Amino acid sequence: MFRFCLSWKCVLVCNVSSILFKPADHSMNFRQVAQTNWAKVGRQSCPAIPTASETCVLAANNGFPFARNTSKPPFENVLNLAPKRIQLVQLSHLKVQSPQDILQRYFKHTHFRGPQQTIIQRTLDRKHSLVIMPTGMGKSLCFQIPAIALAGRAQGGETAAHDSKPSATKPPLTLVLSPLIALMKDQVDALMSKGVRATFVNSALLRHQREQRYQEIADGQWDLLYVTPERFRKQDFLDVLAQRTVVLLAVDEAHCISQWGHDFRPDYTRVGEIRRAIGSPCTIALTATATPEVQTDIVRQLDLSAEDVEIFHEGIDRPNLGLSVETVFNDDEKLELIIAQRQRVEGSGIVYFTLIRKLMSFSEQLWEKKIPHLIYHGDLNRTERRRLQESFMREEGHLVLATNAFGMGIDKDNIRYVLHADLPGSVESYYQEIGRAGRDGLPSECLLMYDQRDLATQMEFIQWSNPNAEFYQRVYYFLEHESEKIDAFGMEWLREKLHFKQKHDRRLETALTMMKRWGVIEGSLHPLKVKLSGALTDQLRDDVLLSEKLKRDQHKLLSMLQYVQHEGDRKTFLKSYFGIT
Repeated sequence: MFRFCLSWKCVLVCNVSSILFKPADHSMNFRQVAQTNWAKVGRQSCPAIPTASETCVLAANNGFPFARNTSKPPFENVLNLAPKRIQLVQLSHLKVQSPQDILQRYFKHTHFRGPQQTIIQRTLDRKHSLVIMPTGMGKSLCFQIPAIALAGRAQGGETAAHDSKPSATKPPLTLVLSPLIALMKDQVDALMSKGVRATFVNSALLRHQREQRYQEIADGQWDLLYVTPERFRKQDFLDVLAQRTVVLLAVDEAHCISQWGHDFRPDYTRVGEIRRAIGSPCTIALTATATPEVQTDIVRQLDLSAEDVEIFHEGIDRPNLGLSVETVFNDDEKLELIIAQRQRVEGSGIVYFTLIRKLMSFSEQLWEKKIPHLIYHGDLNRTERRRLQESFMREEGHLVLATNAFGMGIDKDNIRYVLHADLPGSVESYYQEIGRAGRDGLPSECLLMYDQRDLATQMEFIQWSNPNAEFYQRVYYFLEHESEKIDAFGMEWLREKLHFKQKHDRRLETALTMMKRWGVIEGSLHPLKVKLSGALTDQLRDDVLLSEKLKRDQHKLLSMLQYVQHEGDRKTFLKSYFGIT
């Protein structure tokens, strides 16, 4: 038998073959994992199995038990067991850790950047913040470090003076609202690789996986939980959260909250309801872009007052990005510019398109010229999208043709160029997309190709995104009186009835999404299986409100056109647009 004796200073990480330690069944709690794994080498020859009150954690979620023991560390027998598969990780006692300790231990940085430390301390003091920080400047650390610190306080027995219940009764939890499944998975994977107890719940989980994850959350096995706002529609999820104390709510990509923002997500408007449902915890909202108007709307949607929230605005300046606009008159000129950029600049690059069919046309022409590349768009299935994204992240030198479905959460620091083959719909979305270039600080190029015909495409998109009250009433009528035919023939039948021969009109998708957000319908949109659950709300019947939203979107497109036509310094134009003096 092998004897495992762990000193109070060291943790033995055993990545031994599955004969000794196989990954734990995630339905087991930490004590069950410890019992299972220790039993494989003989309980009688090991230190006592930790009790539920003792510290026992899992490294990177692989099911290896860690325990603290004060005996002397004779590691010789263990090291002889499998010297190539064992490493020693120097750790101190699990106790309340300072933000600086956490920064160095988990994230391997020695210094904070900009106002990070101030934001983190404010969050630990249970005060609300809105953080506007350029892509790649470390926004995520502003809530990840407090989450680790708050979990450590609970493990160390410390309770904030104003907490009404000890954390042992309801384990603390940091909840992160994130808009995209791929985005949350990448962040969770990165945190778990550092030994942070983070997980996610989303529609990618199978039922048994989701139920198992719910049980783990209820048992207190996770300190950070990433979810989309849509998850709060599920009562079983709310029941799980009721067994935890949410001590921090982090709203990532907070611009999605605002209907005045460029990437409005209807379910994000529930964030005020969500805050109240989980006890109105300390809240931090984060984004790379927000005009003064959007900042005000974010605070209001969070159900907070301006006096409650401190805004940290780190500007938008990215000195290493070169911004340029090239006027073109046809797609052939665009193709020539893409090929020239690819041949002239080494490294990875992204070319953004508005329409999938146009992207595919360019892809065919590039293959004809034997120029390898990847493609990414929303019509690909989830597995294929994931494979392409991982290939782009893992391998160097890829060119990817993509719609704006690609990029949010892409944490690749050496993208050398971002091209726009079509006119973006707003300055905010343009800035978000070029922000993916040059995160390593090295010179990177951002070229926008402007064809006047692209303006018409964006104007059409705006119309699709803003149905009027009369259109909502027509959709409601068909759902009320033709539900059997809709169930039988689906979305295309309903589209034909509403749009006649205009098959590319996408107002129906917008209308159904908004009707579901406001509780008018319930059920599945893909495939379409919905039923009415309420009357049309004021938000969908008021033509004045709907017209104001349309005008705001049109104004954003006008600002994008002004950027294209700007003859001065383009970075100065961007600063002015975002209200930075």
